[in-house]
This record gives sequence, structure tokens and C-alpha cells, in this order.
Amino acid sequence: MDIKDIIAPFAVWKRAFEKPFTVRKPIDERPGAPRYRGFHINDADTCVGCGTCESICMNKAIDLVPVEGRSPSGGDSGLRPRVDYGRCCWCALCVDICPSGSLGMSNEYLWIDSDPEVFRYVPGVDPKPWDGAELGYRRAEGYRLLDMERVPMPELSHAEGVKSFLELVKGYSREQAEREADRCVACGVCVASCPAHMDIPGYINAVRGGDLETGLRLLYETNPFPEACGRICTRACESACAIGSGGDPVAIRWLKRYIADQVELADYGKSLPRAESATGRKVAVVGAGPGGLSAAYYLALLGHKVTVFEKDEAPGGMLRYGIPEYRLPYPALDKDVDYIRSLGVEIRHGATVGKDPALAKLREDFDAVYLSTGLPSAYRLDVPGDEHPRVLDGVAVLAAATRGEELGLGRRVAVVGGGNVAMDAARTALRRGCEVDIVYRRRQVDMPADPEEIREAKAEGARLIERAIPLRVEDSGDGGARFVWNEAEMVQKEPGKRPVPEPIPGAVVTERYDSIIAAIGQGPELSYITEADGVEVRRMKPVTDRTGRTSVPTVFAGGDLVNEKKDAISAIADGHRAARAIDRILGGRGD
Repeated sequence: MDIKDIIAPFAVWKRAFEKPFTVRKPIDERPGAPRYRGFHINDADTCVGCGTCESICMNKAIDLVPVEGRSPSGGDSGLRPRVDYGRCCWCALCVDICPSGSLGMSNEYLWIDSDPEVFRYVPGVDPKPWDGAELGYRRAEGYRLLDMERVPMPELSHAEGVKSFLELVKGYSREQAEREADRCVACGVCVASCPAHMDIPGYINAVRGGDLETGLRLLYETNPFPEACGRICTRACESACAIGSGGDPVAIRWLKRYIADQVELADYGKSLPRAESATGRKVAVVGAGPGGLSAAYYLALLGHKVTVFEKDEAPGGMLRYGIPEYRLPYPALDKDVDYIRSLGVEIRHGATVGKDPALAKLREDFDAVYLSTGLPSAYRLDVPGDEHPRVLDGVAVLAAATRGEELGLGRRVAVVGGGNVAMDAARTALRRGCEVDIVYRRRQVDMPADPEEIREAKAEGARLIERAIPLRVEDSGDGGARFVWNEAEMVQKEPGKRPVPEPIPGAVVTERYDSIIAAIGQGPELSYITEADGVEVRRMKPVTDRTGRTSVPTVFAGGDLVNEKKDAISAIADGHRAARAIDRILGGRGD
């Protein structure tokens, strides 16, 4: 043993006379660094409960739990993350990945308690001293673990698109679709927002993995119109997308379209179930729109014989006669319809129920009836002179365009309204070489049309005239009509409600047009329901329960006829729901 080893322990005694390196209250006097990863904080109002933090946590330290006072709503699961500090390793991956940016970590690190249960809490809900802490760890500005930008969709330019009725949106390639699918975090918040409750994470995952057969099967579980909805769906799911809370929502609609586009109709049978054996029961469906044909599809799958009665010469309802081909090409719609037909569904065209056959006759010949006749009757402008021959019905104009008829709109056209029908009518007129003014009584921000459709209409050359209250229509004496409106200002009359247009005294405008297209809404046509049929009608709607059943136990109704949402996906959901209910009353084998 060396002599140094013997005397070394005594050498440390000299330290006793030096200034100590410790402090009297080390915890109280040593706050966490400005970006220290301490206890979690969360803005519970910004958080959407997507569960991305729960998914990424390697230690299973985060659980999504219900909290008092919050219920599921559009784009919000109603759940909030609960952190378990017995498992948390303070890695902050949950903060880095949070799509909404609501989750952070304070720089507080001291928490002493004898009860281990208190160390599981819901940040932003369970009050803590560090709530609202400005210091601590936050995701760095511009830093993202997720790709927040949508893969661009190839489209025709506005200059090219307005020249014809060719489809504007070209669709994703495989590489583009898989890259867009990779952006999905599979939170499932979108499912609750979809009226049909489609398995959106499931079919997006199928795109990601290149398994299009599984993707198609998942689409058809709740929606037999993937080609149509992949193009024109109002996509409430995208409005709810968690990625959209901090960037571009995932292109859910386009990924649906990608699946349907890639699988040939001849190959559908490889992925989709065939109809069950015949039950011997017969169901009549009135209306070959998306709601009626969806009911027909699911009833046929369950083994029932379905006959669809349609007044027009081709199926599809408003999908065919209300949506121009540049948005929904007819071959794509036909593909959806042809598969429904392949299950044995019969569609009888030129059948005007109420005349031939009567509803009473259908009830006599069939075991159940489903009514899905939509809203075929356009509203008038309801101003003096609105019966002028140059005041045209917007839906009728779109239907005539579908049939390839000469529209005879003239050179200068006014489209009155702010919904999707108005945008489609305006864009159709532009493609027929017209100069188009869109006249709307409120502001652009108040328009019910899809914002994308408004932008496209303006980009293609339509002029938007806002805050214009129609007053009257006058004959111009030269084959056209003068449209007179009063300029308005928006007035906030009641707190919490949208402003209303009030006419500005003396601010009256008169413009001469070759045609004025009224597109301010549509109503039902219920003449086929007589008092003897026993179907209760209230406020121009058949009265139904949640399954679509009317006051007559074997008669059901759905779609735009009864549904306030008035869109294709809601009509499809109604048809599916009614089909299951009809199957139950027929003693079928479905759920």
C-alpha cells in the first residue's frame, strides 16, 4: 500500500474550513430553468381531445378521460388527457406532437404529497398552482413532429376549367395519397362528426398500407356512394380533423375518392359482401337519389327484394341533376349506382308516385315503403315581378345542363342566392359563355355555400354583389329583365346572433339582365301523400322517429325530405338507418 493511500482520507479535512458549495434552502432558492420540463399544463378550451399525446407516450402515462362539463361536439371528443406521474419520464413528446398546441409543461418541479393518487391529474381541468405558468417547455416555434400541410391536389387552372365541363380535380396519385394518409393521427374525432359515422381512420390506414380492397370494404360498410362523396361531400369530418386545429386538415374526402377510383367496378366483388339469401320480403323505395339508393343497397344486402321508383330518366337525384359534371362526372356516379344495381335492385324510371303508382298502391304491393323524394320545388324570389319569363329556377337550369339542353341564358346573367346551388348555377352559366353576377342579401362570410365553391366561382369570373336585398323584377322591353335591389348594411340586432341586412334609404340599384336565376332554396313536393295514406305531415315534412319511421308503421322517410342538414352524406346515413329499421320490422337477420 502506498503512503498516499494512508494519508489521503485526512486531506479532506481541509475542506471543512472552505466556503460551502451548498445553500440553506436548495429547493426554495432554485426554480426550474425557463424551459424546464416540469408538470404539465393544458389549455382545455383549445384542446380537442384527439388522443395524439396518449398514442405517442411510450410509458402509457397519458389516458384520455371524460371531464365534467364537456361533451362530444363537432371536432371535440369531449375527453382530456390525464397524466400519471408514476409513469411519466418528462420526455415532452406529448407536447411536441400536440396538433392544437394546447399542451405544455411548466417549469415547476416540486410536488410533495403522501397520497400517490394525487399524482394523476387532468391538466387544465384539475386546478394546480402552476396553471397559466409562462415559463416551462413549449413546442418551439415552427417545429412540428407532424406534417401540417396538405398534399396539393392537381387541378385544372381556372382559365382552362371554365372553358368546359371537364372535371376540375384530377385526383391523387398513389404516392400523393399515401403521403397524405401519413398525416392522419387516427384520433377518430372525425368519425363522430360524419353523419354516416364512416370508419375514417380505418380506410385512411388502408390507403397508407396500400390495401385498397380493405379500404373499399370499410367505405361500403356505411356509404355506398364513395365515388360521389369522394368528390362532393360537405366533409364535416375535415372540419373536425385534429390536424386542422394547427394546420391543414387531412384530405379525407380526396382519400375516399382515391380508393374508389383505383378499384375497378368488376373487382368490387372481391372486397364487398354479396347479398344474403332472399327473404321473400319486398320493399319499395321512392326516389333514386343518394338516400333512396342507400336504403336500397343495405336492404338488398339483407336479402330483401327492392324496387326503386324514380320520376327522372336516370338515377342519382340531385347528385345527377343538381351537381354539374365538372364537380361530379356522370361515369363516377354511374359506377356507384351500377354496383347497387348489381345486387338485384330494380330502378323503374318515369314513375311519378302519386299518379302512377299511388302511395296506397305501393303500401298494398310491398311490405314496406321508404320515401326519399328530396326537395324538388324551388322557392321563388317572392318579390313583385318574380313570375317574369326571364326569372329561371336554378335547379331546373342545372337539370337542363345535365340533359345537354340549350339553356338560352343570354349574355348577362344574375344568380340570386348564396348556397351551393347558386354557385353551381353561376359556374354553369360561366361555362356557357355568360357574364355572371351573384347577388346575395348578406355578406360573403354569411353565405351557406362551401367556401371552396365561392372562391372557385369568383376565380372563374363571377362578380359577387353583397348586401343586396331584392325589391322587384321589371320587364326591360328588349327581351330581358331589370332586377332592382336595395343596398344594405349589416345590423347587429341581438347579441350572439348573426347580423341582419337593413336597407339603406335611397340606395336602390337597377341592373338589366338577359336571365335572372333564382337559387334561394328548395322545398318538398308532397302531393303524392294524401290524407287517406295516414302519414302525418307537419310543417311540410313527414313526421318521423329517429329511425325514419312515420306515423304509418311500414312507411319510412329520410334524406332532404325530413333532414335539416340537406346534404348527400346525411341522406345516405338516413337511408342506412332506415334500412336497418325496416329489416327489423320485416323480421330480418340484420342488426
